[in-house]
Amino acid sequence: MQKVLLLHSSREGQTKKILHFIETQLGSSAQCEIKDIHQLPSADLTKYDRVLIGASIRYGHFNKKLYQFIEAHADQLKAAKAAFFSVNLTARKPGKDTPETSPYSRKFIEKSPWTPELHGVFAGALYYPRYKWFDRMMIRLIMHITGGETDTTKEVEYTDWQKVEEFSEQFARF
Repeated sequence: MQKVLLLHSSREGQTKKILHFIETQLGSSAQCEIKDIHQLPSADLTKYDRVLIGASIRYGHFNKKLYQFIEAHADQLKAAKAAFFSVNLTARKPGKDTPETSPYSRKFIEKSPWTPELHGVFAGALYYPRYKWFDRMMIRLIMHITGGETDTTKEVEYTDWQKVEEFSEQFARF
C-alpha cells in the first residue's frame, strides 16, 4: 500500500475539500495523511511514496507559509514523487485554468525553488456568507470587475470535479 502525504494551504477550506476528494479517488490503494502546512513547520517527506501539495490564492497571492515550507523542504520535494495544485477563482474562466495559462502558477514557478513535475490548477469556490465584512466587500468588488457572482448571500462552487478526478488519476500513476 502506498503512503501518501496530502498537504494543504487553505483559507476557506475548498483546497482541503479537493484533497479529501483526491483521497477518496486514490481509494484503498493508498494510506493518506492530510495535514495543514500552516501547522506543520517541518516534515520528513522521505517517509512517503507520494506527496501532494494543494494551495489556494487570496488577493492574488499564495500564503507565505507555503513558500516557507517549500523552501525548507525543497531538496526532499525534488527527490520525492511530489505534485502540486493551486486553487483560485480566476481558474473558473477558460484559458486561465492550466499551469501554463494561470498567472498564479507561472508566478509560483518563478518564486519557488521547487518545480513540480505534476501540476494542476482548479477553480475554487465563493463562500460570501462565511467571509468577514471587509473580505466579502473586496471579493465582491473583484468579482464585479472580473464578471463573477456578486450576490453576497450566495455560496458558489466553481470547482470542476471531473478535472480533479483526472488529476487524481494522473497523481495515482505518477
